[in-house]
Amino acid sequence: MKRQLFVLGCLAALIAPAAGASDLTVAQIVDKNVAARGGLQNWRAVSNMTLAGEMDAGGKQDTRLPFVWTMKRPHKSRLEIKFYDQTAVQVYDGKQGWKVRPFLNRNDVEPYTTAEAKSAAGWQELDGPLVDSAAKGIKVELAGKEAVEGRDNYKLRLTLANGNQRNLWVDTKTFLETKMDGEPRRMDGRIRKVAVFYRDYKRVDGVTVPYTLETVVDGVKQSHKISVQTVAINKPLDDALFAKPQITLAKAALPAPKTK
Repeated sequence: MKRQLFVLGCLAALIAPAAGASDLTVAQIVDKNVAARGGLQNWRAVSNMTLAGEMDAGGKQDTRLPFVWTMKRPHKSRLEIKFYDQTAVQVYDGKQGWKVRPFLNRNDVEPYTTAEAKSAAGWQELDGPLVDSAAKGIKVELAGKEAVEGRDNYKLRLTLANGNQRNLWVDTKTFLETKMDGEPRRMDGRIRKVAVFYRDYKRVDGVTVPYTLETVVDGVKQSHKISVQTVAINKPLDDALFAKPQITLAKAALPAPKTK
C-alpha cells in the first residue's frame, strides 16, 4: 500500500505543474508593462512631455497649487509651482540643478543641495524605469507578489545605474505600475520610507500616462497628491528652458491656487 501511494505521488508530481510554473518571468513582465504603456517604439518617439495640473500644498487649508512640469530627453526637467502671485521654479539640465523659492523669501537662484542633485541624477527619465531599462543600466529582478490597494502585483527589485535600489509594483492584470519606492526622507530625526502610488492612467498620443500620483511617507497621516489635467507631448521646446533660471523667468503666468 505504501508503495502504491509512493507511485501515485510520483505520478501526481509529474502531471501537476510545479508551484509558480505558470508565473511570468521578469523579462515577460517588463515586456507586458512596456506594451501596456504604449510600446517601446512609441515611447522612443517621445522627446519631451509637459504635465500641467494641481498639487497639494499641505497645511490645514488643503490648498491646491497649479503646476507645470516639463521633461525633455536626455534627463532634463523644469517644474514651476504657482503660489498666489509668486512662482517657484526647479530646473535640472541633466547635470546641474537650480531652484528659486520666492514664497520662502528666497528670490535668488540657488543651486541644488547635494541630496537634491543625487535625487535628480537618479531620476529615470520621462518614460519611467522599465521602458528601455537595459539601455538605462537598470537591473530588474522579480521579488515575488504582493497586494497593492487590494490587487495582486508583481514586486520588482530595481538596481539603478548608480547602485541605488528601489522596489516597483506592477499590477498582474493591467501590467501598469501601481507603486514605487520614493526617495527616503529624514523627519523627526529618523529616516522614513516613501512610496509613490500611480493611478488614473490615460492614453495620450499613443502612450499611457498616470494622471494621479500620490506620495505617502511612512508614519505621516497626510499624503501629497498630484492631479494631472493636461499632457502635451513633443511640443517645441528650447533647451534654454532647462538652463540656470533668471528671476524674470521664474514669474510664469500660471493660475492662482485653489482651496477646497
